[in-house]
Amino acid sequence: MAWNWQLPEWPKFNFKADCIAQQEKRFLLAVGSSSAFLKKVDEAEHRQFLVEILSREGEESARIEGEVLDRESLQSSIKRHFGLSVTVKPKYVKEAGMADLLYDVYYSYDVPLTHETLWQWHSKLFKGISGFDVGKYREHEEPMQIVGHRLDKTHVFFEAPPSKIVPSEMSRYIEWFNIPSQSVLAKAAIAHLYFENIHPFEDGNGRIGRALVEKALSQGVGRPILIATSKVLERRKKEYYEALESCNRALEATSWVEFFADVVLEAQEEALQLLNFLIEKSKLLTKLSGSLNSRQEKVLLRMFEEGPSGFKGGLSAEKYIAITKASRATATRDLAELVQLGALFKTGELRHARYWLSCPKS
Repeated sequence: MAWNWQLPEWPKFNFKADCIAQQEKRFLLAVGSSSAFLKKVDEAEHRQFLVEILSREGEESARIEGEVLDRESLQSSIKRHFGLSVTVKPKYVKEAGMADLLYDVYYSYDVPLTHETLWQWHSKLFKGISGFDVGKYREHEEPMQIVGHRLDKTHVFFEAPPSKIVPSEMSRYIEWFNIPSQSVLAKAAIAHLYFENIHPFEDGNGRIGRALVEKALSQGVGRPILIATSKVLERRKKEYYEALESCNRALEATSWVEFFADVVLEAQEEALQLLNFLIEKSKLLTKLSGSLNSRQEKVLLRMFEEGPSGFKGGLSAEKYIAITKASRATATRDLAELVQLGALFKTGELRHARYWLSCPKS
């Protein structure tokens, strides 16, 4: 049975145009809402949102491929790109490479896609990596296969076009990508699917393919979109791979487009929640200014770094002691004061007591 790229109609992916009409309306309305929301925040909050959303995208895009990035190092690298001061210097090359890629996608979103752009992204992503060709399309003669192991057998999920036709396939892809589309969500969905089906690089296709989603969405709305689609895709990874696989031997992509539209809307909602959280965080810190001791401030800032939910499972007295090196009596007193000040709220009693940020999550 033929792969989709072997079909006579390739690469004309088909989907029902009205299948995501409602999602498209919700998406565009939320773009307007986020724009209005961003006007309410000061420059520092806007920068913090920018660093947080880009680092989420980079961290989760790598995680989908089984790679764990150091969050602090990734954020430090992103901050340096935007001229922000950093307290910790970037420690690892792969985090710096991902930051380079994220910044380029953000900064040059409105620049037409080219072969050179993709080669540069690949070079940034694999900065300092050896063992395979970096910064160019694959050239090996053996088939590019996506395989999995089931019991004692190897299962081929997909076989991409041979390396010798990748340059021509990518020229056609780039020409298609640079043509405006009426549907922003459909364009982003097909851009990812189409790219993954060509699989032009020896490694990094998933991460670069997801970067193309951000570029397509940003071009569609005329400004950087600032959402972390990879965070949702990581959470729904099984559905993600199944939806991609469903198109491997056909050009009918309605189910894929519908799935991907839902992912983008979910990511968009989470981005708005994060932005609201940062605004509420700023209000809370302003309200508490001058009322906190250094230990309390250190713990609050540490909890804020974890995002709207704070520490997973809540803050315990033991964790407070570990962070501040305070005695148990001091920790108990500090935590009680934070609850009284409205910075935290408490659930449970005695050894089951846990403390949570009072900032609303949405």
